[in-house]
Amino acid sequence: MLFGSLARIGHPMGKFFWGNAETLKHEPKKNNIDTHARLREFWMRYYSAHYMTLVVQSKETLDTLEKWVTEIFSQIPNNGLPKPNFGHLTDPFDTPAFNKLYRVVPIRKIHALTITWALPPQQQHYRVKPLHYISWLVGHEGKGSILSYLRKKCWALALFGGNGETGFEQNSTYSVFSISITLTDEGYKHFYEVAHTVFQYLKMLQKLGPEKRIFEEIQKIEDNEFHYQEQTDPVEYVENMCENMQLYPLQDFLTGDQLLFEYKPEVIAEALNQLVPQKANLVLLSGANEGKCDLKEKWFGTQYSMEDVENSWAELWKSNFELNPDLHLPAENKYIATDFMLKAFDCPETEYPVKIVNTPQGCLWYKKDNKFKIPKAYIRFHLISPLIQKSAANVVLFDIFVNILTHNLAEPAYEADVAQLEYKLVAGEHGLIIRVKGFNHKLPLLFQLIIDYLAEFNSTPAVFTMITEQLKKTYFNILIKPETLAKDVRLLILEYARWSMIDKYRALMDGLSLESLLSFVKEFKSQLFVEGLVQGNVTSTESVDFLKYVVDKLNFRPLEQEMSVQFQVVELPSGHHLCKVKALNKGDANSEVTVYYQSGTRSLKEYTLMELLVMHMEEPCFDFLRTKQTLGYHVYPTCRNTSGILGFSVTVGTQATKYNSEVVDKKIEEFLSSFEEKIANLSEDAFNTQVTALIKLKECEDTHLGEEVDRNWNEVVTQQYLFDRLAHEIEALKSFSKSDLVNWFKAHRGPGSKTLSVHVVGFGKYELEEDAIPCGEDSNSACEVMQLTYLPTSPLLVDSTIPITDIRAFTSTLNLLPYHKIVK
Repeated sequence: MLFGSLARIGHPMGKFFWGNAETLKHEPKKNNIDTHARLREFWMRYYSAHYMTLVVQSKETLDTLEKWVTEIFSQIPNNGLPKPNFGHLTDPFDTPAFNKLYRVVPIRKIHALTITWALPPQQQHYRVKPLHYISWLVGHEGKGSILSYLRKKCWALALFGGNGETGFEQNSTYSVFSISITLTDEGYKHFYEVAHTVFQYLKMLQKLGPEKRIFEEIQKIEDNEFHYQEQTDPVEYVENMCENMQLYPLQDFLTGDQLLFEYKPEVIAEALNQLVPQKANLVLLSGANEGKCDLKEKWFGTQYSMEDVENSWAELWKSNFELNPDLHLPAENKYIATDFMLKAFDCPETEYPVKIVNTPQGCLWYKKDNKFKIPKAYIRFHLISPLIQKSAANVVLFDIFVNILTHNLAEPAYEADVAQLEYKLVAGEHGLIIRVKGFNHKLPLLFQLIIDYLAEFNSTPAVFTMITEQLKKTYFNILIKPETLAKDVRLLILEYARWSMIDKYRALMDGLSLESLLSFVKEFKSQLFVEGLVQGNVTSTESVDFLKYVVDKLNFRPLEQEMSVQFQVVELPSGHHLCKVKALNKGDANSEVTVYYQSGTRSLKEYTLMELLVMHMEEPCFDFLRTKQTLGYHVYPTCRNTSGILGFSVTVGTQATKYNSEVVDKKIEEFLSSFEEKIANLSEDAFNTQVTALIKLKECEDTHLGEEVDRNWNEVVTQQYLFDRLAHEIEALKSFSKSDLVNWFKAHRGPGSKTLSVHVVGFGKYELEEDAIPCGEDSNSACEVMQLTYLPTSPLLVDSTIPITDIRAFTSTLNLLPYHKIVK
C-alpha cells in the first residue's frame, strides 16, 4: 500500500484495496455513510451482464454446455448503462511525492532496492508488448546484463524487472515498470551504485534503440511455448481466458496475452525513452532502516521515511553520464529449440517407468511418453551421499554448496532458462536433486552444462561470504515463522538423528570457511549412488547417456553399503506429550498448535484409510475450530507420512493476543471427541459418498506430463518404486466399510494412543513470558534466536500431559521404529 499512497489524492490507485473494520465499519459510521446501501448501489451499477465475460470448459457437449449456461446465467440483470471509463484519470503518480527515495523497514531480514516508473497506459500496444521487450532485456542474467555485473561485484542476488499485468500494475490510467533487486549486505552499502548500473543499462538500450534480432528471438521463444504448451489447470485456464475476453478483440482471445505479433520499434522506443532517472522512484528495504524511519503507512503500519535523492547522484543522473563498458546486449541464444519431431520407441512400450540401468554406481528409470505426445522431456537425478547428515555443519555446507552452484550456473544457464528449458537444484536431506525439463531438442546441452559446473565446482571468497550471509537471513526467516518452527520441532522429536533448523543456524553463525566447503564438496563428489528418472520424448539410448555423463564426468566410487533415504523414526510412548516453546519473533503474536497422533508402521491399505479419515475430518474441523470457536483462519487436519511412519494431526494457527495455546489444544481435543461421535453416527450413504469422492480424485487424469513425472519421481526419490500406487489405493478404498473407519479412529484415540502436541507460542496477553524456562546461561537475543526456549505446562493440561522440556533428553530414551516403506 505504500506505493499506492504516492498517488494523487482521490485517485483510485491510492485506495485501500483490502478493507477492514476501520474502513468498512468505523469510518463510514463517523461520516454517516450506510455501507450496506453503498454496496447495493455499487452492485446495481456494476453487476450487469453486458460488462461480463464467461468461459466454461468441460468434456460435455456444446449443446449441454449451452443449456447449462442458459439455465444458470440468463437471470443476471442487464442495466444497459455505458461501461465505466477511467481514461480521464491518467498520470496518477505525477506528484511531488513520487520521484524520491523511500527507506522502508521490512518484516523479513532482507535488503532490496525497487526502482519504479509510472508510464502512460500500455495495454493498447499488446501486439507489440513494449514492456515485455524491455523487461526481457532488463531481467536478463547472461553476460553483459545488469545482474551479471552486480553479481560479479557481489552486490546482488536476484533481479526482477517488468510489469506484473495485474489490475494495479496495468490499467487504463497508467502502467508500472519496476525493477526489484535483492541486495547483499555489501550491495545495500552501495545501493546508489546499484541504481546507477540500472540507469547505465537503460541508457545503453535507449542509445542503441530497439533491436529486431532481440524482438524476433523473444517472439520465437513465445511461439514455441504457446504452440507446445501443456494443459493447465482448468480453473486457472478459464479464469485467464475470461480476463483476456475483457482486454482483447475476438481473434486474439487465445493469444493476446502471450504472443508478440508486430515489430514496431517506435512503440518500444517511446516506452523505453521514459525510463530515465529523473522519473524514477526508489524504495530501499532493509532492517538497517530500523530507527531511521519516522513515518508510518496508514493501513499496515509499515515504517518508512521519505527523502530527496542524494544531491551528487541527482546531479550525475541529470548529466550525460558515461555508459558502462561491461553492459551490453545478450548474444544469440543457442538453446532455442528448432526440432519438434516426436521420437519413435526403441524399446517395448510400458505403462510405468522401468529400470534400464542398474550398477553399483547408480540406476536409471525410464519411460517414453505415449500419452501427451509433446516434444518435451523431464530429467531428474538424485546424487545420494551419507556425508550430508553426519553433522549439522555438513548439512549447512551442503546448503552453501548448492546455493553457490546455483549462483555459478545463473549466468551460463540463463539463455536456456529464457528458451523455456528449466532447471532446479535442490539440497535434499540425503543428496543433491537435479531437475531439468523442457524441449528435448536442446535439453542435453543444459544437463551437460549443470554436470560440468558440478564436476568443476569452485568458489571465490567473495561469493562464499555473500552466499553464507544470505543463508543466515534465509535460516532466520524460516525460524521466525511459527508454522515452520512448529514443523521443525515436530520432526526434531520424531526423526532420529535429524538436525534442526536451529542446529543449522547455530553451525552457520559459529563460522564456516571456504576451505571447509571445498573439502566437503570434494568428499561429497568422491563417493555417491546416483538414481535417475527420464521421461518424455526421449529414447532409452539417449536416457542412458544422461546417467553415463554423470558417472564419467564425476568419476566417483560407489557407496560401500546400501543407504536409506529415510530417517529412522522414534516410537512415541503412550500418553499425551507436550512440547511448548516460545516463538522466535518477539513482534509476532501468532501461535501455532499441532496435535499429532502416531500410528506406526502401517500398510498401504491403512494409509488410504487414514486419507479417507482426514477427508471426512476437513469440513467439520474447519466448522468447529474456525467458524464456531473462531480460534484462527489457519485450521486443518493432515495425513502424516513421516519417513514411512503413519499418523494424523490437527493444526490451528491462532494468536497469543486472543487465546492461550493450551486452550486451543483442549478445543482440538473437544473437536476430535465430537468427531468420533459424528463418524459413529455417519450414514452409509454419507460414508459411500466420501469414498466415491476420494476414488474420483485419485482417478482424475493428469493434465500434463509433469504431473505424471512428479508422481513417478516421488516413488524413485523415496526408493519405494510403487508406480501403480494409485491403482492399489483405489482398490483399497472400494473394500472399506464404515466400521473400518470408525474402528481405526477409535484405536488411535483410545487409552493407548500416542499423542504429541507441539505449541509455538506467540507474544501476547494470553501467554506468560516470564514463566519461560531459559535456554541457557546466555539470555541475550542471540540465545533466543539460536536456541529453543521451553515453556511450562499450565494447569489447563498439567494433569493429563507429559511435558517435554528437553527434546534430546526425551528422544534419547525412546525406541526406534524400523525403516519402513508403504508399498503393500
